[in-house]
Amino acid sequence: MKKATRQIHVGPVAIGGDAPCSVQSMCSTDTRDVAATIAQINGLAAVGCEIVRCAVPDLEAAVALGQIKKSSPIPVIADIHFDYKLALKVLEGGIDGLRLNPGNIGEKWKVAEVVKSAAERSVPIRIGVNAGSLEKELLERYGHPTAEAMVESALGHIRILEELNYREIKVSLKASDVMKTVFAYRLLSEAVDYPLHIGITEAGTIFSGTIKSSVGLGILLADGIGDTLRVSLTGDVLDEVRVGYEILKSLGLRQRGVNFVSCPTCGRCQINLIKVAEDVERRLQGIDKRITVAVMGCAVNGPGEAREADVGIAGGKGEGLLFRHGEIVRKVPEDQLAQALIEEINKL
Repeated sequence: MKKATRQIHVGPVAIGGDAPCSVQSMCSTDTRDVAATIAQINGLAAVGCEIVRCAVPDLEAAVALGQIKKSSPIPVIADIHFDYKLALKVLEGGIDGLRLNPGNIGEKWKVAEVVKSAAERSVPIRIGVNAGSLEKELLERYGHPTAEAMVESALGHIRILEELNYREIKVSLKASDVMKTVFAYRLLSEAVDYPLHIGITEAGTIFSGTIKSSVGLGILLADGIGDTLRVSLTGDVLDEVRVGYEILKSLGLRQRGVNFVSCPTCGRCQINLIKVAEDVERRLQGIDKRITVAVMGCAVNGPGEAREADVGIAGGKGEGLLFRHGEIVRKVPEDQLAQALIEEINKL
C-alpha cells in the first residue's frame, strides 16, 4: 500500500496523496536553445512524460525557460543551484516548480525572497539531496555519504523552508548506490510526510542503468514509497520515460502502452524469435493500447501464453500461429509474423 503523503501540485499534475506515481525526465538540451528544448519536451510528452526538468545555469537560460514554458505541453521544473536571482527570474517566467536546495542559496533573506515569490504563485520546491554533493560538515562527521547523512541533509533543508512557513515541498535523496538510496528513502519516509521523488542517480547506460533503477525503484515502490520518479540513464531521454513506465507496469501501479510478453528462446524454437520479438517491440512503441501482446517461440508454452494475451503468436517451423482473444486466426509465414501481429492489434 502506498504511504500517505501530503499532496502538492506541479502545474496541473497532482503529486502525493492518492495520486499515482508520476514519471519525470530531464532535458539534455541546452536550455538556451529554445527550439531544441521544446522539440525534446514534445518528444518526451509523446511517450508519456508527465513532468520535465530543465537546467538553468545562467540568466540567459532562465529567460529562455520562460519561453519554453509557454510552449510546453507538460509542467516544467527549473533546476537551480546557488543563485537565488535565477530562481526569481524563472518564477517570473511562470515556471511550474523549482528544484532548489535552500541551504545552498546563501543568506536567509535570499531564501525568503525565493519562498515569497514561490508562495505567491503556488509553485512547489523540490529539495534534491545527492550523495555526491553533501555538505562538508556532514561528510566530516559521517566520514562518507551515508544514508543517515543524506537524510540529515534533507531535514536541514526542510527546516529552512518550514521556518519560513513554506510546506509546498517535495524531496529526493539520490545516490548511485542502490541500497544506500533505498535505506535513505526508508529513513526519510518515516520522518516526514512530504511527497518523495525517487531515483537512482548516475545509474549508467540503458543496460546497467535500467537494471539498477528497476531494482532500487522496485524495492521502494513495493514498500509504498515514491510519488514521482525519474530513471537516470546515460542515453536517450525518451528511454528514461519508457523504462519508468515499465517499472510501474511491472508492479501494477500504472498502465501505459502495450504489455509485451516474449519467451526466452531455446533449442525447441524453429523461428528467429529474437528478430521477430525485437521487430514487434519496436513497432509497439507508438501504440498506447491497454492490451497484452505475446510473442512465443514454440508449441510447449507458446499456444497457452498466446491464448491468454489479447493478441499473440506461437512459433512453429518457419511459421507461426496468430491468436486473437484465445482463438487461432491463421497461420503466418515467419517473415510476415511481425506485420501480421501489428495489423491484428490495429483491428482491436
